[in-house]
Amino acid sequence: SPGLLGLLNSLSKNPDADCKYGLYFRDGKRKVDYILVYHYKKSSAGRTLTRRALHNDAGARSTKQDPLPGKGVQTEMGESEPHADCHEDDKRFRREEYEGNLVEAGLELEHDEDTKIHGVGFVKIHAPWNVLCREAEFLKLKMPTKKMYQINQTHGLLKKINSVIQKITEPIQPKVAEHKPQTVKRLSYPFSREKQETSRKHDEVELSSLKIVNNCYAFIFQGITSLLANGVYSAAYPLHDVSDLGMYFPYLLSDTKQFLICYTLMEWASYGVFYKYQPIDLVRKYFGEKIGLYFAWLGVYTQMLIPASIVGIIVFLYGCATVDENIPSMEMCDQRNNITMCPLCDRTCSYWKMSSACATARASHLFDNPATVFFSVFMALWAATFMEHWKRKQMRLNYRWDLTGFEEEEAHPRAEYEAKVLEKSLRKEHKHKETDKEKLTWKDRFPAYLTNFVGIIFMVGLTFAIVFGVIIYRISTAAALAISATPSGRSSVRVTVTATAVIINLVVIIFLDEVYGCIARWLTQIEVPKTDKNFEERLIFKAFLLKFVNAYTPIFYVAFFKGRFVGRPGDYVYIFHSFRMEECAPGGCLMELCIQLSIIMLGKQLIQNNLFEIGIPAHEKKQRYEVDYNLEPFSGLTPEYMEMIIQFGFVTLFVASFPLAPLFALLNNIIEIRLDAKKFVTELRRPVAVRAKDIGIWYNILRGIGKLAVIINAFVISFTSDFIPRLVYLYMYSENGTMHGFVNHTLSSFNVSDFQAGTAPNDPMELVLFCRYKDYREPPWSENKYDISKDFWAVLAARLAFVIVFQNLVMFMSDFVDWIIPDIPKDISQQIHKEKVLMVEVFMREEQGKLQMETWKDKDKKKGENCNNHSPRLSLSHSGSLSSCHSYPVDV
Repeated sequence: SPGLLGLLNSLSKNPDADCKYGLYFRDGKRKVDYILVYHYKKSSAGRTLTRRALHNDAGARSTKQDPLPGKGVQTEMGESEPHADCHEDDKRFRREEYEGNLVEAGLELEHDEDTKIHGVGFVKIHAPWNVLCREAEFLKLKMPTKKMYQINQTHGLLKKINSVIQKITEPIQPKVAEHKPQTVKRLSYPFSREKQETSRKHDEVELSSLKIVNNCYAFIFQGITSLLANGVYSAAYPLHDVSDLGMYFPYLLSDTKQFLICYTLMEWASYGVFYKYQPIDLVRKYFGEKIGLYFAWLGVYTQMLIPASIVGIIVFLYGCATVDENIPSMEMCDQRNNITMCPLCDRTCSYWKMSSACATARASHLFDNPATVFFSVFMALWAATFMEHWKRKQMRLNYRWDLTGFEEEEAHPRAEYEAKVLEKSLRKEHKHKETDKEKLTWKDRFPAYLTNFVGIIFMVGLTFAIVFGVIIYRISTAAALAISATPSGRSSVRVTVTATAVIINLVVIIFLDEVYGCIARWLTQIEVPKTDKNFEERLIFKAFLLKFVNAYTPIFYVAFFKGRFVGRPGDYVYIFHSFRMEECAPGGCLMELCIQLSIIMLGKQLIQNNLFEIGIPAHEKKQRYEVDYNLEPFSGLTPEYMEMIIQFGFVTLFVASFPLAPLFALLNNIIEIRLDAKKFVTELRRPVAVRAKDIGIWYNILRGIGKLAVIINAFVISFTSDFIPRLVYLYMYSENGTMHGFVNHTLSSFNVSDFQAGTAPNDPMELVLFCRYKDYREPPWSENKYDISKDFWAVLAARLAFVIVFQNLVMFMSDFVDWIIPDIPKDISQQIHKEKVLMVEVFMREEQGKLQMETWKDKDKKKGENCNNHSPRLSLSHSGSLSSCHSYPVDV
């Protein structure tokens, strides 16, 4: 906007401000593309240690020349030098050797040790145009040409609909030119230095945006990992182009490019634009394709949560509207029934009335009603649709970003892998013959594999042990609180125990998440994967496995194990011969499962998001590379994806018990997008741009969770909720075709005289002959008293049948959605085909032009030879080429 532009221009510094703030070399012309940081020691006189080689503005400077500004004066031969220890000398020598290799590769370096950070030196690196061109050609980067072609446009009714949608959504579109729909596209082909004159302007724009972070990857990062690990350098990163993008104005807006970058990121990394689409194309230009794909995926996922949230709210409102019409909960709340229930614990717990659980029964209906079954089916289809929608969106981005023909090349081996191979080679008798052929075999990796297996089993066992400890806490605390003499105290025991236990679980989950992340990285490092891609995939698998078990084990316990193995009155199951296994509430465990899910999901999102908040360091009076050095290093996208994948599990795996999960996820993600954006541009060092055409292994994990969600929801509906017992009662046992009598049907009777010695209540409130408990067993007056009744087997058969039918039906519907929705949009496939045809035409024209030029040259050569044998009069055509040769004399 003009007002913003005027304000920003008023804050602009002098034309040399970029140089002053460290974005350029000292000449103010060459842009700093990359920074290497190292620590050094100074002598007592304050002078720096001697360097063997220094680099001037043209590339390199010898030690005999004047030192660079900010450097100590070089000592002459014979003068005493500060004596550094061998370790520091070795680091300095390795830096000089490495930087010399960079200079030989064509990069330009400039050093700066005169900074405000004591003992820290910076190496500024600039990639000249010829180096960028060479690397772009080597990496086969696609660049736009001058050839443009029309993108398929819609016509008729569809065009009018698209026009209306664009007008409606205009307020939520970011105000950047790149986000507007394009009608034409430039033909792109792999960059070639021979043809750069035909599209130099476009290539300059593209290469200058990619710069060293893409095109000089091989130069900078081949070996830098080991140098960083050994402390030769302390950090390596590209610079942020602007300082703040949301809360502060940038240091410099002297050119249009800087203003556009700042304005773009203000339209993205700001909480005030939470309702707008993301400018994904510009995010990709600034951070690279891999990070661009993450934010694009996060945006698609958040958009898809909108319909899921709406349906979830409708399901919840349906439960609220029908709670007063739910006959089972009405019967439980009716005090006239006066049903006496068996004690919840031995000795200290007394008998209790079912009507005291009225509130729990009414609340359970909000999440346990026929609509939740429909919602489970809907969410399974939603997950399949989301995956298909993302594949199509990803294909559109690949086409727009010229990645349709991109194939990942074999990556360089990691420095740790090469060091391990070298160590193995040195142990061989004929090492000089076998060094190039050596590689790590399964036998070499067996100790690491064994450590990984044992470590993962131990961590999973630790998680189970902690959950078991929380179970003991629940049982013992429930018994202690039950001693309370007040009825209100006894009625709130279950809620109090559940809430405190869930909070303990939440704290443990958040703590173990950090621990398991570090352990997964260590286990992956000792495996010594060959490439960075192998390392990342193995790390993701281990971290996901451990964090998945950590986050969902307490929930699985409540959903599938609590109340399943308690025994019966007079024959309860005990832990350590003292603690009786806890039971579900009369209304079932679904309400407790909902509480567990909501607290863990919301707490995990809110607390972990707050932990990720990092204070923004002061920026004034520091060079740009000093400011970035104080930022947090970028550690990869694994934490960002992991957070969202675990959330995706909360949304899909147990959605039958918590229909509001998509709504909470949507509200979190609206803020999460801007939180991550702000973190990337203000709190983290600028990551190295990495080319990628998909989200990698995360897609397979998402598909796996989607398939698992169908199975888990089938079991939740069938075994955790009372949906199946109600259906069985309605169609097999109900006398009038209603749910009247269902509660009494699910309760069995127990003769209190059959209590084991020492387990009966010490001070019963009243004289009780029989108490009731939830189970399908024969009554005490039956011949086979307390045996499992035939009703139990009927309900069990119905539950298993439901699981099989639900799972197969939903799986079939999901596969049908996958099949009916093509992975590649039709218009994109047509554009790709059209681009290939145009590419062939361009190449054929170039070949014809070359052939025609060669023919003209041959003709001109022959004509020249014929004219040398006569006294011709020459004339030039309008193009300046030789047009005729005459045999008559030349006119004077």
